[in-house]
Amino acid sequence: MISKTVNLYKNAFSGLTKKIWLLSLVMLINRAGTMVLAFMTLYCNHKGYSIKQGGIVVGIYGVGSIIGAYIGGRISDKVGFYYTQFFALFLGGLFFILLGQMGSYQSICICTFFLSLINESFRPANSSAIAHYSKKENRTQSFSLVRLSINLGWAVGSAMGGFLAAKNYQLLFWVDGFTNIGAAFLLLSILPKVSKVEQHKPTQNLEVELPERKPHKDKSFLYFIFFQIIFAACFFQLFTTIPLYFKKELFLSEDIYGLIMALTGLQIVFFEMVIVYTLEKKQIHLKLMSLGSIIMSFSYLILNFTAINSLFIAVTSMFIITIAEMVSMPFMNSFYTARATEKTRGAYAGMYTMALSLAQVIGSFGGAAFAEKYGFNSLWFLISSLCLIAAAGYYWLQFQEK
Repeated sequence: MISKTVNLYKNAFSGLTKKIWLLSLVMLINRAGTMVLAFMTLYCNHKGYSIKQGGIVVGIYGVGSIIGAYIGGRISDKVGFYYTQFFALFLGGLFFILLGQMGSYQSICICTFFLSLINESFRPANSSAIAHYSKKENRTQSFSLVRLSINLGWAVGSAMGGFLAAKNYQLLFWVDGFTNIGAAFLLLSILPKVSKVEQHKPTQNLEVELPERKPHKDKSFLYFIFFQIIFAACFFQLFTTIPLYFKKELFLSEDIYGLIMALTGLQIVFFEMVIVYTLEKKQIHLKLMSLGSIIMSFSYLILNFTAINSLFIAVTSMFIITIAEMVSMPFMNSFYTARATEKTRGAYAGMYTMALSLAQVIGSFGGAAFAEKYGFNSLWFLISSLCLIAAAGYYWLQFQEK
């Protein structure tokens, strides 16, 4: 049994390119300092703003992300993903530090918008880089390895962020800024430059045969994007209403919340690669997305049963939502990258990231406003229902793909 488990883990990490490992290291350094967004609603509450105002700030981050995703995707295809990643990380780091110096609510909103515009332009370029550096046969594993490094960094950042927030919120912005800048220069130092010509050169013979589709004309992809917005709007409650619920209703402190989020990051680190390796060739990707949405529905539903034991329910809910994330999210990346060629990866990744950003706007603002008017318990029933709608959508789409 032990030898089989060891071999399973060994196989799950085998075959990945050196450049994917190096890119994962860059993401680990970057995400180890990622604290601000997870604590933004708590930070606004700390400064005396309402739940709705905190949700608006996170929603504004989403608006900037939509524009940033579009710009990042276009620049990645036109100029190249290499320097797009560098400048997004470097300038994003400067804006994190600047945001921490903002005093008024208006200045926080304005700075948050420009921070997200710059910071989120990184995502389409990074997705293009992963697709370029990976092999077709293990692309989902490659995305999962980068996600693993992100979540390992997230685990460190969340635990440290909770501790720093309990002491001084300003420290979050300084640490986030300097880790962004550090990751930018690490990328330049350990990953060789990829020119635009190299980026657009076909790396797999099979990919040359793909039609040169445009994402806005790809009907199946557009259906996928619609269901993705529903799924992500539910998932992003993790960064807005859930931390407020934990503090205001369950009376859990920032450091406890940080530790819970750190545990979810470690959960992904230890199990996601094995789950992806086991499921990828046995299940249809859209079916896995549907299953993940159903699991996520249950994770929100049980938040209404905190009378049993608030800390136990909080930890259990986060444990279950992380299972949902591991079962579905790695395959979402594979779904859209498989539809793109080297010349359109940035455009597909950009639209995908724009959908996530739009979901962040809807989920952040809508969730906070709904909770303030109708209460958290009603919100969890609503979110649970929306997850089931997304699950039905993904399940339906698999038959449209045939």
